[in-house]
Amino acid sequence: MSDEDAGEGAGPVQSRRRMHHPVVFYLVCLILVIVIPSFLFSIVVLKRTNEAQERIFESLLRTSTGAVNRAVEREISGMFSTLNFLSTSDSLEKGDYASLHGQATKALEGTDIYFLVIDQTMRQLLNTRVPYGTVLNTTSEPVSAGLALARGERIVSDLFFGRTAQQWVFNVYQPMRLANGQHVLLTLTKNAESLRRAVNPDILSPGWNAAVLDSEGTVIVSTDDKQKTGTPFFLRVVPSLRLGVSTMRQGGTEYQVVTEFSSLAGWRMIAWAKSSDVQGPAVSSFLWLTIGGAVFAALAAASAVGIARVLSRDVRLLAHDARRLGHGERVAPRPYAISELETVSRALAEAADARVKSENEVRFLMREVAHRSKNQLTVIQAMLNQSAAGADNAADFADTFRKRVAGLARSTDLMIANATQGVNLAELAKNQLKPFTPDDTTRVRIAGPAVLLDPQASQTLGMALHELSTNATKYGALANETGVVSLSWVTSGDDLNLVWRESRATIDKDAIAASRKGFGSVVLERMLGMALDAKLDFIVHDDGIEWRVTIPLARLRDEDVHQQGTAP
Repeated sequence: MSDEDAGEGAGPVQSRRRMHHPVVFYLVCLILVIVIPSFLFSIVVLKRTNEAQERIFESLLRTSTGAVNRAVEREISGMFSTLNFLSTSDSLEKGDYASLHGQATKALEGTDIYFLVIDQTMRQLLNTRVPYGTVLNTTSEPVSAGLALARGERIVSDLFFGRTAQQWVFNVYQPMRLANGQHVLLTLTKNAESLRRAVNPDILSPGWNAAVLDSEGTVIVSTDDKQKTGTPFFLRVVPSLRLGVSTMRQGGTEYQVVTEFSSLAGWRMIAWAKSSDVQGPAVSSFLWLTIGGAVFAALAAASAVGIARVLSRDVRLLAHDARRLGHGERVAPRPYAISELETVSRALAEAADARVKSENEVRFLMREVAHRSKNQLTVIQAMLNQSAAGADNAADFADTFRKRVAGLARSTDLMIANATQGVNLAELAKNQLKPFTPDDTTRVRIAGPAVLLDPQASQTLGMALHELSTNATKYGALANETGVVSLSWVTSGDDLNLVWRESRATIDKDAIAASRKGFGSVVLERMLGMALDAKLDFIVHDDGIEWRVTIPLARLRDEDVHQQGTAP
């Protein structure tokens, strides 16, 4: 490293050394950073109280109405998105309104939104408020509907009283031209009362009310119970009311009013409160702010040194535990005055426990790898002997042995992927039968409850299922175009009852006799019987064979699978 590089690196080091101070120093600096600007700000506020109050009022008003406006526009946007979705329905293009009625009803289930289709004569072709087939009238609000058709634009209607709904509602229209050239209006109608959640009183400051008004100044929904849905707004200034913040007098009372305009719906959102209610809390809050700031400064100065001492002691204990962890010792969590330090202490203790657990798991896995490798070699040796005994030539031997090894590999993959939990029998069955499943997947049926297998059982059952599938493909149900293979199992008491049933197969007695002498029968009758204590019954039906296998559940579950995490 050159002298120039060394000089450049020395700068940050020296800077960090200059910043090396005890905790109490930084706490005092923090108090000064908070308290001094607070007092300076208080002096400025005392001189400009009136101006600050006006800015606060305007900010609160705009925030309240803006929140209402955004909530309402989210509702409207959601309705437009729903219309876009419904407009893609094939039933709509085909004119199958009965099917479209069912689709829309299901899509809008659990909402207060209903779907209508209106033609150019303002006649309702579909309305999900009523069962399909109900005689429908013309739309209750033809003005906006006609305007939407004429302009070919999406439109939100004003509030109106729906004849079908028998309550105040509003509509969202989207014109559409069908494939047959017919122009229709896709319409969503929503009860006005359902917008009440958008005008949430919780987002308003105390003393404030809010309302949503349509373009004619009619109340759609309001937080003030005196402003009823469907009635004119009491200030009677809409639509002449200017947007933004204003002050007006009504009935001898002065009100602070803010208005927002929704370009999406064409509605206005108004928040209002009495001027006296607005200004009173501001004055009171300022006084409490000044008093609270002074009290906070005094308490902070008095407690800074004490907090610094406690924090320094806890940090030293934490550093001691960290050094013990580095030496491989167990570390117990300690109680600390600072909750964040307790979190670090618990993390150190958990890290120490995890280290011991990991070391134990490594030792266990090494033993398990050796044990399972021996089992794998034994199984492969048995497959090799049986494949050689049943093969007519080298090519036949190689093909048979390769497929059996592939089946064993699939079982092994599942065993490794589920080493700690155990292999699910349903997943094992699907994995083994997948290579033999024809294009018509309904010809292979698998059904049964969840059963977990240990590694040895999963290998044995996987080989058995592979051989059964092979025989079904050569001689049984999968050797023709109509045969069906059904694999099912149930648990009964302490046993697993598994049934392999082939149906619609062409029975070849000689082939069945030959298959029973092959490796598949060896796996079923010898390995299942010897390795899993299974009892087997072989039945030949007129349309296919059937294997019934009863295995004790205890032979399918290795306790080591479930206790691996706690092995010493």
